[in-house]
Amino acid sequence: MGNKPAFNWITLWASLLFIVILGFSRLSYGMFLPGIQREIGGSYGQLGILGTVNFIGYLIGTLCLSPLISRFPDRKHVINRMTCFLLGAAMIGSAFSYHSIQLGLWRFVIGWLSAFATVLVLSIAMDAVRPAERGVASGLIWLGGSAGILVTGLFAPFTIDPSRLEGWRYAWAAMGVFGIVAALGFEYVTKKRGVERMSSPTESNPRVQGRVNVYSLLFSPKKLLFLVGSYFFFGWGYIIYFTFLIPYLVSKGIPSLYAGFIWSGIGFAGLFNGWIGGKAIDRWPSGYTLASGLALGTVGVIGVTTDHIIITSIGAITIGLVSFITPPLMTTALLRRHVPHRAYAACLSIATAFFASGQIIGPIVGGVVVERYGLQSGVASGAIFMAISAALACVYGYKQRIPAAEIKNTTETIPVTNSD
Repeated sequence: MGNKPAFNWITLWASLLFIVILGFSRLSYGMFLPGIQREIGGSYGQLGILGTVNFIGYLIGTLCLSPLISRFPDRKHVINRMTCFLLGAAMIGSAFSYHSIQLGLWRFVIGWLSAFATVLVLSIAMDAVRPAERGVASGLIWLGGSAGILVTGLFAPFTIDPSRLEGWRYAWAAMGVFGIVAALGFEYVTKKRGVERMSSPTESNPRVQGRVNVYSLLFSPKKLLFLVGSYFFFGWGYIIYFTFLIPYLVSKGIPSLYAGFIWSGIGFAGLFNGWIGGKAIDRWPSGYTLASGLALGTVGVIGVTTDHIIITSIGAITIGLVSFITPPLMTTALLRRHVPHRAYAACLSIATAFFASGQIIGPIVGGVVVERYGLQSGVASGAIFMAISAALACVYGYKQRIPAAEIKNTTETIPVTNSD
């Protein structure tokens, strides 16, 4: 088990990797969408489907990871090493896309690789941290995604301005180079600190892993079903907002610099979100804590319906502050608290698959709404699914009222079945 404080070299480099894994590889697409449309062509609905392709790759990656870890339990670091380097290379490759099919293939590969990297980097970093500080550590890592949003917003004058058609290409290439550097750093500190030797005997023994049925843990209404459901609908709702917010602002005639500032505002607020959310989930490890951030995020999304740029901006910052990084980091921390150590990687992988499924559905649904009712309605539709996510998190918080000792006993006595 880990014995390091929340803030250490491993979590620092993991956070730098999450700049690439979340902020660059996944969410920069929404920021660069106007520039991509001008050069490659297609409607926003059609280009939204390319966002869906990215998350299809993400879903397939999460589904592949669990059996892969079970088959090669001692190769987690090797798989992560290869994944992170390839992710940076794929980001560079995507910068050379000249038609939608080519870009779609790169987005699929990037999604597939980022799914592996998300779970493995978190799992490796969390293994090194003291159990009591894992919420804060998770927040420090996830805030890398906020930093990625902040940086991509600063690129706005070079990526979405009509006078710079190929700006998004240079930005993606630079992001890929940064990803390779971050992968080198993470590899160095984990080897130097001996993390590869920190796995426990139970974690490296597939027979022991087989004693825990992860599906009984995740899909039982008395245990984690409503938490997984909340994660699914959060993925659905937030990705609609992040995919179509910048196109909506551009369509309103907002200058690219100001649109970039709004996007960066989400990322800047998210830097505090990671710290606040990590502290909150360590002190109040409850579904109610998760639901509060989701509810405020729902209100933030609704801000676009006012047709007022200031209210829309305040809503965006609210989302960045309480409901962008908070749901993933809190879900990660809650799973870590309520899932046996030997089953954590598999449970996180499956929960992430449901999150990815929501992100696949989101751009499709959002694109349909955009085509029929316009960009404003498309962005605002994300609030519906954020609200459902908040409601399910409340139900999970209610279910948590079962005494912790009773939960522990039930998880230890789950019947032996296939855990893959």
